[in-house]
Amino acid sequence: MARNIGAACRRCRREGLKLYLKGDRCYSDKCSYERRAFGPGQHGQARFKKLSNYAIQLREKQKVKSMYGMLENQFRLNFHKADLQKGVTGENLLILLERRLDNTVFRLGFAASRSQSRQLVRHKHILVNGKKVDIPSFLISAGDVVSLKEKSRANAAINENLEAVVRRGVPSWLELDKDNYKATVKALPNREEMTMPIQEQLIVELYSK
Repeated sequence: MARNIGAACRRCRREGLKLYLKGDRCYSDKCSYERRAFGPGQHGQARFKKLSNYAIQLREKQKVKSMYGMLENQFRLNFHKADLQKGVTGENLLILLERRLDNTVFRLGFAASRSQSRQLVRHKHILVNGKKVDIPSFLISAGDVVSLKEKSRANAAINENLEAVVRRGVPSWLELDKDNYKATVKALPNREEMTMPIQEQLIVELYSK
């Protein structure tokens, strides 16, 4: 399976924004973006160069791809799916990305990062409505119950992540029951609840060329 194996911290520095790709490290003084808040490479500290409209659109798309840990083909497929739905294409795209199982596991605090949540899903630690689901791109729906497999509840790393979830907070569309290692999807996510600085219209403009 294709995957992005490049340095995660370089991606944050390249986008000029902390994308929280490394879990707890992003909240500590070891965060590379906090220590070197300029672009990577030998020209990272060079004088700012004005970007073209295309470059601005491209960087926005790359930022969201990095944030959700996706490659180009998968991201483009999600865009086309969003474009076929009723409503605003950009908002549809972000809602589809938020509904992914790996993102939901991350939002619930079972994992410290989306890459770690994909690993949990792939290794069959996660149940949806009592059934094992090992596909990170699986789309959750309102009313679904996402839980941790019984044997996985003693995992020290998962329990540490759950204790630290208060730092991030759990979105209002999810209802977490920490004691029973499960959560209910109360409703589908909406654009107003997504707090990361994303300009989805730039992505729509890029793909519409």
